[in-house]
Amino acid sequence: MRYQKASEIMPEELVEMIQKYIDGEYIYIPRKQENKRTWGEGTGAREERCRRDRSIFRDYASGTCVSVLAERYYLSEKSIQRIVLQEKRNMEKAKHQR
Repeated sequence: MRYQKASEIMPEELVEMIQKYIDGEYIYIPRKQENKRTWGEGTGAREERCRRDRSIFRDYASGTCVSVLAERYYLSEKSIQRIVLQEKRNMEKAKHQR
């Protein structure tokens, strides 16, 4: 999300009307329902997190302990445990879909 100057993208009458309600303050205008995107869709954050989680699981499966993984990835041990469990479930689900 980025800020845009209202006077550059809206008719002057509309800017004046909005100023009656909120003069010089910030206002958030949500996307239309049909234009909404899921978290991380536009930035690649979701894919990056998936790669990180798979890497954590591979390290765990090859014997790296939870405390070392927590330090390595700057996460809590509880988060590492949650990621390992989720990745394990994802692998089991993938096996059953074949």
